[in-house]
Amino acid sequence: MRVNRAWLGLAVLALPALLVAIDATALLLALPQLSADLGATNVEQLWISDSYGFMVAGLVITMGTLGDRIGRRRLLLIGGAAFLVLSVVAAFAVSPLMLIVARALLGVAGATLAPSTLALITTMFRDGRQRGKAIAIWATCQFAGGALGPVLAGFLLQHFWWGSVFLVAVPAMALLLLAGPVLLPEFRSDQAGRLDPASVGLSLVAVLLMVYGIKQLTVGSVSAAPAVALVAGAAVGFLFVRRQLRLEAPLLDLRLLRNRPFTAVLVSLVFAGVSMAGTGLMVTQYLQGVLGFSPVASALLFAPMGLGTAVGTMAAPALARRMEQTTAIAGGLAGSAVGSLLLVGVGVGGAGALPLVMIGIATLALGTGPLFALGTGLVIGSVPPERAGSAASMSETGNYFGGSLGFALLGAVAAVVYRGRMDGTSDSLADAVAAGRHLPAGQGAQLLHAAREAFTAGLHVTGVVAAVVFAGLAVLVLAMRPATRTAPAALPHHGAHNEAGYEATPS
Repeated sequence: MRVNRAWLGLAVLALPALLVAIDATALLLALPQLSADLGATNVEQLWISDSYGFMVAGLVITMGTLGDRIGRRRLLLIGGAAFLVLSVVAAFAVSPLMLIVARALLGVAGATLAPSTLALITTMFRDGRQRGKAIAIWATCQFAGGALGPVLAGFLLQHFWWGSVFLVAVPAMALLLLAGPVLLPEFRSDQAGRLDPASVGLSLVAVLLMVYGIKQLTVGSVSAAPAVALVAGAAVGFLFVRRQLRLEAPLLDLRLLRNRPFTAVLVSLVFAGVSMAGTGLMVTQYLQGVLGFSPVASALLFAPMGLGTAVGTMAAPALARRMEQTTAIAGGLAGSAVGSLLLVGVGVGGAGALPLVMIGIATLALGTGPLFALGTGLVIGSVPPERAGSAASMSETGNYFGGSLGFALLGAVAAVVYRGRMDGTSDSLADAVAAGRHLPAGQGAQLLHAAREAFTAGLHVTGVVAAVVFAGLAVLVLAMRPATRTAPAALPHHGAHNEAGYEATPS
């Protein structure tokens, strides 16, 4: 009965994992329509698309510590209620500023959901093998949500207005609020670190300053503001790190970075997120702007990326039974590098372009599965149960921050390539399409062909950068594997602590 209840509880926890992922990707297709309806500028469009992910990244560590202190189930339900209300607000936004604020606050709510779901899994599943399977299922839901987001958005945009993409969260969050108190155990720890307001403020300021600087660079700003913001963000980040090293109970326990496999996994989560998000951004635009598919068709053709990751995460526990976890992770990342290189062969058109894109993104995504499933387990298994929320938040921070950063960094690289190929005559493929409509047929066709070639060149560069990143991460994971095989012995120890915590805090 206890096991059945745990698996039912995992099904409830899958809802936040799905919805946070859906909310992060749904706007990839909805952004053009809502931008036209609300009259959003280029900078406002960037903030609408990225404010959610960056707020999650900036606050997830804070929320992980808060969940350990006040109760993980309590924080999850509070976040779920806020997510429900703010989804309705975002759906009926009447201005770009209102939507940006709603998306940012949704990010705050999303930050409460992510660490709570993963930390509760450590409470509910005390057996190491079951816990590994549960984490793999949880990770699968995250990436299935990432794949489902554009597909669902495309379907809704075909039949409803853009606000409908936000309303999907309402019934699911309502179910979480109803079933959560019944199926999920509560867990709080008297040993959890207290919240340090100064650390919270420093982390937020550092992230937001650096995000602002990167965003201004992506829109081609020639002022000194981006450089100043990046330098100031780095300086505040240095102060944050120094404070964490001096505190007895830090918001972010940087001492965990002394664990070589732990550090390798966190670095890999960040940069794998950068590569996947940047590649995904380019591929979705390529499908629509270069190959000419509709938003719905593009969403369906893009689905192999999320589904490939889901398959990889589900297969990860079986791989871990046949080889060392670090070997499985590194092998998967090497496969992701191969998938990224396939994108370099994509052309402006032709019969082979679409199959090559789909095989490339599926292979890339499949290889990341062991990292997201086994790597997350390594991070969670490195701390006692009372700090599981904080450890989960570190894993989620790397994931979300990397994903959000990928849109900005690789988007900026592709934009530079595009503008260089177009000799400054066009800032984006969308601008070229719009301008071509007002030109004579011959000139418009020539401009559009040049713009498509320039954008495809940007996709090629993105593929090369992603391949280099994935290959480098594979080497890093192998180089920083433990010298002796001590990790398996630590897992039962963690499970024993988890069992005690579960028994002491029944729901």
